[in-house]
Amino acid sequence: MTEERTDGTPADGTESHDPDFPEAFLSFMRQGWRDTTLPVGPRPEVPNHAKRRAALSAAFPGETLVIPTGGEKVRANDTEYRFRPGSDFAYLTGDHDPDSVLVLRPNGSGHDATLYMRPRSSRENDEFFRSRHGELWVGRRHTLAEKSTELGLPTADLTELEAALAELAPARTRVLRGFDAGVDAAVRPWDGPREEGQPARDRELAIAISEQKLVKDEWEISQLQEAIDATVRGFEDVARVLPADRGVSERLLEGIFALRARHDGNDVGYSSIVGAGEHATILHWVHNHGVTRPGELLLMDMGVEGRNLYTADVTRVLPVNGRFTALQRQVYDIVYASQQAGIDVIKPGVAFKDVHLTCMRVLAEGLADLGLLPVSVDEAMDEKSTVYRRWTLHGFGHMLGIDVHDCANARKEHYRDGTLGEGYVLTVEPGLYFQPEDDLVPEELRGVGIRIEDDVLVTTDGAVNLSAALPRH
Repeated sequence: MTEERTDGTPADGTESHDPDFPEAFLSFMRQGWRDTTLPVGPRPEVPNHAKRRAALSAAFPGETLVIPTGGEKVRANDTEYRFRPGSDFAYLTGDHDPDSVLVLRPNGSGHDATLYMRPRSSRENDEFFRSRHGELWVGRRHTLAEKSTELGLPTADLTELEAALAELAPARTRVLRGFDAGVDAAVRPWDGPREEGQPARDRELAIAISEQKLVKDEWEISQLQEAIDATVRGFEDVARVLPADRGVSERLLEGIFALRARHDGNDVGYSSIVGAGEHATILHWVHNHGVTRPGELLLMDMGVEGRNLYTADVTRVLPVNGRFTALQRQVYDIVYASQQAGIDVIKPGVAFKDVHLTCMRVLAEGLADLGLLPVSVDEAMDEKSTVYRRWTLHGFGHMLGIDVHDCANARKEHYRDGTLGEGYVLTVEPGLYFQPEDDLVPEELRGVGIRIEDDVLVTTDGAVNLSAALPRH
């Protein structure tokens, strides 16, 4: 019986379902290979990742921290989705390979970091040509030394992880759970309070990383700007091929933007929303199987994810034939005024909720001008009413960074119920949506959805619109 590793592959590096190759073939495959080295050097962002790990270390003195990236996910049968590393893991290491795990061990004055990774497939066994992890199947992986040089981190073979985790005491260990089932099972959860389905101790680790991510450093801002600039180019690509006199499929436009995302970045940052006509009223319309029609509007919510995983998130609405009707233009101007009012109020110390209320009041006033509000603007804005939300549906925006909805685990008092700080990056994206079945609006408005979204940096002087290169007015 062949001994297997914890990941299911046999200890000799082959696959348990491999054919029984003749010895002559195996002998031939084991000889005549030239060794190669990768010309690696430290990445320029290594100091940034080191600072983040140091900050996390200071938050949990004397405790072991385990942060996995996760593995490849099955798409169908034996095919997998393209791997995208866990955001928190990538934020702390810069590593993009699957299955890796960062372990921070207390050393008395801080923590020692070790990156457990799957190193280059060895030529000492048959893994390099028989295993699904072998380089003849998936390409050349880094050696432990190469990865250590590139990331400025001590590395260890992933096969050593199981023994390392078995030594950890649950009461003095925190795990970023939900990314790697093997890691979750290996580190016994502490028998204490639970929060949101996991040990409160582990939940506190996720919160701490999220709240660190609220403030972006200069390198992160540059990464966001690169992703946003590529997104602007992607919108321009779409605009060039959008005919004014006939319909084209939403998926054609989605595909054109996706080409830009893969060429200039890593991928799209989220499933592109390309909503023609009444599809624009569906907030997360991702089927994109509709067709544009002259006279209707086209809403596109799309973002490029850069090569270092920071993503843009931008929305624009265009009249397909190049010209708004008077009523379409009136609604667009309401949303534009709402967005601009929100951007104008942003600065350090301003409450997140106040930006929301600023945007929503302008939308409510516009709805009143359209004759739609059943009550006064003040009554509609009252917390006991909020009837205006029938047509606004969502808030003004969210944090943006290495996730499109960044800092999602941050506590409310530091995010939704908190105040903005210098270095925050957030979207401002108010919208109005009139459903095609809504009998309370004029027929011409039914099926009209308008959202304008930009990515904004909070500075000491106020807001800087990072996506201002894409026209919105």
